[in-house]
Amino acid sequence: MSQSRFNTVFLTQRLSLLRTLQGMVGNPSTAEDLLQETYLRVTRALGERPIEHLEPFVFQTARNLALDHLRARRVQARTLVDDVPDEVLHNVAAPTSSSEDAAHAEQLLKHLSVSLGQLSTRQQRIFILSRLHGASYLEIAEQLNVSASTVQKELKLIMAICMGVADRLK
Repeated sequence: MSQSRFNTVFLTQRLSLLRTLQGMVGNPSTAEDLLQETYLRVTRALGERPIEHLEPFVFQTARNLALDHLRARRVQARTLVDDVPDEVLHNVAAPTSSSEDAAHAEQLLKHLSVSLGQLSTRQQRIFILSRLHGASYLEIAEQLNVSASTVQKELKLIMAICMGVADRLK
């Protein structure tokens, strides 16, 4: 199937795709981003192999991207909240917080950023894979060619550093 045929299908189905994505992710801006990513992924797939049933393939690609986005958002929300003690969460500025609270939160983030920046490359990679991508200890260990125990110990150290920063700023 040619790129021009895909462009025709995409333009014809654009509004339907966008509505489907908005219904799934609940955010028009995110839906637009996912629609663009759908176009890029299908274009790439067409360059690699012929696609017999193009329209269902386009919708399935969009649906999979939306599900991946929702899954990543759930993992990130769960990870961010589950790994932070309540006393630290309560010190983060809320929309109704005072300017003092906001300044404190900004200072906390700045100090955390500096501390995390001083970690080794491997420690930074472990932190990102675990806390931002939701990877398990085993997945990280395989990716970095270390043991799961090493990943666990490094992550414990990293979290202790983060807690130390938070404690110093109380």
